[in-house]
Amino acid sequence: MRILFAGTPRVAVPSLQALSDAGFEIAAVLTRVDAPLGRKKVLTPSPVAGRAEELGLPVIKANRFDDTVIAELDALALDAAAIVAYGGLVPKRALTIPLHGWINLHFSLLPAWRGAAPVQHAVLNGDDITGASTFRLEEGLDTGPVFGSMTETLRPADTSGEVLDRLSVSGAVLLMQTLSAIDAGGVEAQPQQGGITLAPKITIADARIDWNQPAVAVRRRINAVTPEPGAWTIAGGQRIKLGPVTPVEATDQSRQAVSPGRVLVQGNDVVVGTGTVPVLLRGVQPAGKKMMDAPAWARGASAHGGLVFE
Repeated sequence: MRILFAGTPRVAVPSLQALSDAGFEIAAVLTRVDAPLGRKKVLTPSPVAGRAEELGLPVIKANRFDDTVIAELDALALDAAAIVAYGGLVPKRALTIPLHGWINLHFSLLPAWRGAAPVQHAVLNGDDITGASTFRLEEGLDTGPVFGSMTETLRPADTSGEVLDRLSVSGAVLLMQTLSAIDAGGVEAQPQQGGITLAPKITIADARIDWNQPAVAVRRRINAVTPEPGAWTIAGGQRIKLGPVTPVEATDQSRQAVSPGRVLVQGNDVVVGTGTVPVLLRGVQPAGKKMMDAPAWARGASAHGGLVFE
């Protein structure tokens, strides 16, 4: 089977590698153009572009499907196109170029969490189970018929980054199996069934922590936005990022009387009050600095005196 692979971030790399290892003829790799990274804003190829070059594959860099890109794809004589987190919409005139269409690996159990941030919303919502689906791309947002799916258990301490890392590997196997089945003529996509939920992009504003929320909700929000865009709060007039937290056991009576947002050092631990039980703070990243252990930060921030997160 002669395919195009379209993808951009690190989570798409396992799929590209799996398809290459499985012996698919990858005619080209489509990814977004080099982006400025770091403080010096150095133009850097996407993770997918980097792996494609290591594999010796032709790379097409484009952020949109203009006439030139359409012509390049049309000339490839594609049997199918595999797409994983490419980061742009595929227009109608491109959907019909591959013989078997575009096969999208999406990191949710469709029709749950259609959209740009499925794993983040699953973690934020407190889902017990998530997964990945392969489906045929169409004009609607993640509305196409499904070829297959796999499930993944969500643990209370899981961050979105950790879940995505696991799904990127298991989902790569699902994508490879789906394309193999299509090539063999042994699979038919089925219409999506069940309740529809949407997963729009998580913004920086969404990542601010409301300490009046219950501890479970605080933990879920921090986990959902870790590592991107990163949970944050205001301390002493400065915005700081926060690492994952752990709710204090309700039976630990010595740590219960902490008002929402108040930061206290208790022994070797730093606790922050919420709308219910406090949470144990593990990591803090002041502006312009690296993530540091909460106790070390608290000593410098005079949290012994009762600093309050806003």
